[in-house]
Amino acid sequence: MTVPSNLSYIAILVFVLAGSAWLEVFCRTRVFRRAKRLALSIVPAVALFFCWDVYAIANGHWWFDKDRITGWYLPGAVPIDEVLFFIVIPIAAILTLEAVRSVKGWTVGDEESS
Repeated sequence: MTVPSNLSYIAILVFVLAGSAWLEVFCRTRVFRRAKRLALSIVPAVALFFCWDVYAIANGHWWFDKDRITGWYLPGAVPIDEVLFFIVIPIAAILTLEAVRSVKGWTVGDEESS
């Protein structure tokens, strides 16, 4: 299967999410069931990196290959693909961390009392 070049960035994000989303079910990570906790973990990073991108793009520090992105932009000329990256990659990392915790039985002190 060939992915159109303008969907390259999105295809990579789908691949990353598919590679980690199964952990929610098989390792019972409960990451998506704790949506508030997930949002509190991700939203500050998304906001920070979005502002960083706006600054960097405005000052010519970096740019995005127009042939590899969807062409949909948010304010500050930040491609939607980039913002999705800021969401998907942390979700994959959190799923992985929680899966390791689940399999190893590691606690971090935030577990519900029995």
